[in-house]
Amino acid sequence: MTVRTCLPWPDKRLRTKAEYITEITDEVRAIWDDMIDTMEAMPGVGLAAPQIGVMLRLAVVDGSTERGRAVRLANPEILHRSVELREHEEASPNLPGVSAKVKRPRAVTVKFLNEKGIIDRRDFVGIEATSVQHQIDHLNGRMYFDRLSKVKRDILLRKAKKLG
Repeated sequence: MTVRTCLPWPDKRLRTKAEYITEITDEVRAIWDDMIDTMEAMPGVGLAAPQIGVMLRLAVVDGSTERGRAVRLANPEILHRSVELREHEEASPNLPGVSAKVKRPRAVTVKFLNEKGIIDRRDFVGIEATSVQHQIDHLNGRMYFDRLSKVKRDILLRKAKKLG
C-alpha cells in the first residue's frame, strides 16, 4: 500500500492542466493503485493525479458504501450532463479543514480510457457524478471553490489560511 502526499494549496501544479495519456502502461496502473490507496486513506470518494503531483489525466472514483469498487479513468471527458442539479458538500485534501456546498449536474455520461486501454463510456449518478466532475476540474487546473461566488471563495480561502 502506497499512500502519496497531496500537494498543499496553492501549489501551482493544482492550477495546471494535466497531460493526456496515450496508452495504459504498468506505470499508469501503478499510479492508479497509489491513487486508490491515497483516496482510501483520506478517506475520500475520488482523487485526480495532479493532486499528488502527477501531471497526467488520471482519476479514480469510488462512491460505493462497501468500498473497493474504484473506477479508474484516463482522459475522462463528459459527454452529457443532466439538467437537474445536485448540491453536495465538497472538499479537497489539498486544502484541508474547509469545504463548501457546490451545485453540479446530478448525472453525467463520461467517456474515458479504462485500465485495459479500451475507450469506455459510463453513467455516473449522485455522489459519483459529483466526484467525477470534481476530478475532471482538477485535471483542468480548477478547484471546487472556483465554482463559488467571489465572496464565498474569499471567505473559504481566508478560513483555510487561518487553519494552515
